[in-house]
Amino acid sequence: MATHGRRGAPGLAQRMRGNEWRVLGLLAPYVLEYKWRVAVALGCLIVAKLANVAVPLVMKQVVDGLDARVQAVAVPFALLAAYGLLRFSTTLFGELRDVVFIRVTQRAIRRVALGVFRHLHSLSLRFHLERQTGGMTRDIERGTRGISTLLSYLLFSIIPVILEFSLVAGVLLTKFDWRFAAVTFGAVIVYIAFTVSVTEWRMEIRRRANELDSRANTRAIDSLLNYETVKYFGNEEFEARRYDEQLTKYESAATKNEASLGLLNIGQSLIIALAVTALMVLAAQGVAGGSLTLGDLVLVNGLLIQLYIPLNFLGMVYREIKQALLDLDRMFGLLTEHREIEDREGAVPLPPGSLAVSFSGVDFSYEKARQILFGISFDIPAGHRVAAVGHSGSGKSTLARLLYRFYDVSVGSIRVNGIDVRDVEQKSLRAAIGIVPQDTVLFNDTILYNIRYGRPEASDEEVVEAARAAHIHDFVSSLPNQYQTQVGERGLKLSGGEKQRVAIARALLKNPRILIFDEATSALDSRAEKAIQAELERIAQGRTTLVIAHRLSTIMDADQILVLNRGRIVERGTHQQLLELKGEYARMWALQRQAAEARAVLEEAAAD
Repeated sequence: MATHGRRGAPGLAQRMRGNEWRVLGLLAPYVLEYKWRVAVALGCLIVAKLANVAVPLVMKQVVDGLDARVQAVAVPFALLAAYGLLRFSTTLFGELRDVVFIRVTQRAIRRVALGVFRHLHSLSLRFHLERQTGGMTRDIERGTRGISTLLSYLLFSIIPVILEFSLVAGVLLTKFDWRFAAVTFGAVIVYIAFTVSVTEWRMEIRRRANELDSRANTRAIDSLLNYETVKYFGNEEFEARRYDEQLTKYESAATKNEASLGLLNIGQSLIIALAVTALMVLAAQGVAGGSLTLGDLVLVNGLLIQLYIPLNFLGMVYREIKQALLDLDRMFGLLTEHREIEDREGAVPLPPGSLAVSFSGVDFSYEKARQILFGISFDIPAGHRVAAVGHSGSGKSTLARLLYRFYDVSVGSIRVNGIDVRDVEQKSLRAAIGIVPQDTVLFNDTILYNIRYGRPEASDEEVVEAARAAHIHDFVSSLPNQYQTQVGERGLKLSGGEKQRVAIARALLKNPRILIFDEATSALDSRAEKAIQAELERIAQGRTTLVIAHRLSTIMDADQILVLNRGRIVERGTHQQLLELKGEYARMWALQRQAAEARAVLEEAAAD
């Protein structure tokens, strides 16, 4: 089993340290989709750098032309015009490069983010139960931002520095003696070695800061998602302290990170200052000795400024590239998460028409040390209704998850129309099943959106019809914004019963061939439950239905009732047959009848 959730990403980062550059290979296909744009952008880059290096060459000619010793008879307007044109060309082609390349960057960001998003939806329920949402979303956010950083700095900072260094080196070697090139090359080598070594040391500090930032974000989001629980127990300060613990650790790491940056900048500036001073001394000596002109001094100064200004940012560029690689590595790490549930080769769609379901000798464990189901076998003939009842933790809801193939069985098989669900296309299987879950979580959108989610192409009239069938239309119509009412984060603006009715409407709109009611009326009061129950029985007619219930009164008419206890079927039969057995079901029925009678007495007393 692959490592899951946020635990998988740090583990991958540990394995990838020192090998982050392999991310470039993963990113390359997304960039090369627009080969011609990349080529044009690089062409603009080359022209801009050629113009940039030509500027001090022209300036040398201008200065020498204005030197009184040369006895120029006129101001060299042509050279000045060329100087201005070259200056403009440097900016022009630099901007054109960005305009041409921006499509490549944004398309790469879009495709990578979409690929990660799709992959996350393809992972098993196990992964999503173990993930830490806050940290994972921060990894994705930093990763997509890292694409832009990586492409920008790698193509438009590293390559230009290499190109410009080559051009400057060529000019120094052809126009000046070897000492100029030697000082320049030596300074660049020392500069790069110092920058790389210090940046590698700083990366550990930066990596630690990012880890702590993700943890703090996870803590904040988890606390806010559980706002009501925090309030129930008055634990605002407790949550603030826990959040501040993470922020304090991040503060310390971030401070070390910035202090180390200062050290890097000081060292870089010292190396550049020493090199520039040495070169200017050599140039000044040449001018004083008559071997060089004043224009040559200006040329050396201009070349060094053009070389060392971008080189001065090399530490920042290298740091940002390495950080972008790490961020991308974490995001691409999500793509390496194992798809626990995948379509087999040759998987087939479900046939049209009614569907029968069969569980045969099913064992299942969420974890090896804790088995949930033991030898579960039962059939749901096409169009029939089977109910599963039992105490909490008996494995009832696991039946629905296995039928949906959120997990694969450990032993045995689940078949639909005689086909093992592992041989069925997941898309086809899930399209045939509709579920009303016990815990309904809605999207932070409108009621209309949440009902229509059952069949996105449905018309407004079909949505309203489903809402009527779920007995929620009158409630929605009474709201100021009616179907455009926002339900809030996870549907928290609606009551439990209202959310459950939206879930029922959504399942009805899907019009599935197999229905699963997982405690579908658990959040409704007795009166609402009776109305909804009648509607559920109506829509279940002709559909293969699995009802997972706690209230036995809702499944009295089921064709077969399964009584589960600790993952095993201990009784099965119709309602009447199970009562006659006077076993587990009969005891549960007696207890619920007593509770219902007591509730009725209380309601009658309250009414009086």
